[in-house]
Amino acid sequence: MASYSNYVMPEGERTGRWSLTMAWWALFSAMFWLYIAVASAGAVGIGDTLIGMALSIASYGAINSVLSRYGARTGLTVELFSRSLFGRLGSAVATLIFAATAIYYAVFEGSVIAAAFQSYFGGPVKLWYAAVVLYALPLVAGGVQNWLDKLNGWLLPFYAIGLIAAVIATAARVGAPHTWPHGLGGGSMPGWLSAYLIYMGVYIMMMYTFDYARYGREQDEKFHTHVTFGWVFYLFTFGVNGIVGVFLVYAWGEGGTETGVAQAMIKALGFFGLLVIFVSQTRINTANYYLASTNLGAFASRVLRLDLPRWVWIIASGVIAYLFMLTDVLSYLLTALAWQGVFVTAWVAIALVYIAVTRKNAGTLPEIAESGLRPVAAGAIVWVIASAIGIYLTEQHASGNLAALAPLITIAIAGLGYYATFRLAPPATTKPAEALVAAEPNAA
Repeated sequence: MASYSNYVMPEGERTGRWSLTMAWWALFSAMFWLYIAVASAGAVGIGDTLIGMALSIASYGAINSVLSRYGARTGLTVELFSRSLFGRLGSAVATLIFAATAIYYAVFEGSVIAAAFQSYFGGPVKLWYAAVVLYALPLVAGGVQNWLDKLNGWLLPFYAIGLIAAVIATAARVGAPHTWPHGLGGGSMPGWLSAYLIYMGVYIMMMYTFDYARYGREQDEKFHTHVTFGWVFYLFTFGVNGIVGVFLVYAWGEGGTETGVAQAMIKALGFFGLLVIFVSQTRINTANYYLASTNLGAFASRVLRLDLPRWVWIIASGVIAYLFMLTDVLSYLLTALAWQGVFVTAWVAIALVYIAVTRKNAGTLPEIAESGLRPVAAGAIVWVIASAIGIYLTEQHASGNLAALAPLITIAIAGLGYYATFRLAPPATTKPAEALVAAEPNAA
């Protein structure tokens, strides 16, 4: 099967409705969604967390409905879409940030599996790190069309049953939590807004959406907009996972740490709980390694002129992830994700502005041919400035509210800045037929 990571996805290579849905819903089963709700509840309380969660479900659903529709209609990847907006070099930076973030999430999720297996079976954690990387890589080799849909379709019921069983077992053995989290208090910002801003830290889901949505067929657009990538997906991913996570952790008295959710799951279900964790992390890491490999390949092709098969980049992603696991990754992982999150939120704002102002130009696509692109477009300057301001604000720990509001401020600067530059220097466009590059894509 050919790889179209550097090419517009042809209609004949698109995948069926449920195949794409099952491949994408791998992201539903990340332990991270349980953990982020626990972290939010510990910071602002369960009530404000539920409000922030509901607002996040609505906004994520709305934004991703726009991005998924555009990605499906154009057949573009994040890198291809970014070429016209940011220029040749700017689009390469977008893919590098995307790949690095996907690898970081693979490290987080893989570390959860390794820690769970070590706590249950014992042995050196480095060995478990290697095991969780090695078994995941072959699962990604088939790609979305060939394997990921089937794998995640088979495993989805197992994960869902596991969540239900964990709640029932916990209620039967220890009952409901004696106390629900009320938050740390002391902040001048409304708690629900703080919770909403916490969920803004995972806007990388927007980039994930764009790269998956290109596999969608025109006749399935409405279904994918609402169910696959829209509010239905986030109702389960943020809502169901989050509520279950808070219930389990506080019922079992586990701390709100990265591994607290996994420990609560094992306490509730024993070995079956370990299997649920294994299944959940297997599903999410197929998506992480798939997107890391495709974007590493796109970056290498653009910057290093290395057009290598995708399996090479799958192995490279695994090696990089394992090396990160060997470090004290959790000590700097959240900071790295916060910085990358600033770049991602700025990218989302710019992408939405571009789609909005070009919505009437259905007969054109952003230019993707190198001959029609500048090295650095005006949009790249806006992106860097907005991101730099966002990172600066993020690091202002002495002013807690200012740091917390960094994502919203970044979006405002990026969106307004790009709108101004679009009016002054519109990016290049091309006809859809001209975007279908004649050269054969690389073998996967």
